[in-house]
Amino acid sequence: MRITFNILLIGAISLLIYMCYRSIMNVEEFNKEKEHRDLAIETRLMDIRKAQIEYKNLYGFHAGSFEDLAKFLNEDKLPFVIKEGSLTDEQLEKGMTEAKAIKEGIIRRDTTWILAKDTIFGTGYDVASLALIPVAGVNAQFSMDTATIASGSGYTVKVFEASVLFDTYLSDLDHQQLVNLKDKMAKMGKFEGLRVGSVTEINNNAGNWE
Repeated sequence: MRITFNILLIGAISLLIYMCYRSIMNVEEFNKEKEHRDLAIETRLMDIRKAQIEYKNLYGFHAGSFEDLAKFLNEDKLPFVIKEGSLTDEQLEKGMTEAKAIKEGIIRRDTTWILAKDTIFGTGYDVASLALIPVAGVNAQFSMDTATIASGSGYTVKVFEASVLFDTYLSDLDHQQLVNLKDKMAKMGKFEGLRVGSVTEINNNAGNWE
């Protein structure tokens, strides 16, 4: 009887140790994969921000949809300055300005107009991917919205927001860890996902991870 009890006790202890080990590993694996996915999504959200800023510079308001943003990137042109030559420290110390150097032909500055996508991202950028969540197996798009809100001093500001929920890009990972993450964010009053910009506050188009 005592031998049987000892065997059962050892078995229970071993199971407890294994469960603790798996729990720790689940947390580490979840956090590691989340960090990997977060980085890809944050990069894409920053691209959306770049495009929206240039769209607003041109039109005076943000694009209301990814279709409008893609049309801007693929069809509209933005100025691009070609620079040839630069002023030396000696020339600057002598009071030479860039405007004067251009006039005298010392340096050259020419402005040309090229497609918005090439100006903002460089050649070869895949505009069609801008709206897509960059996580393998996740067939979804970012949510995007625009608004005009009043500042504390009374002036109005046009804002935009692009976001994705944890549920959208982490649902295939450990369920309990996802529940814990969402619960933590809810208790802190924070957005349960990744977001750039905001349609409820003026935050200078910041990402909620920045």
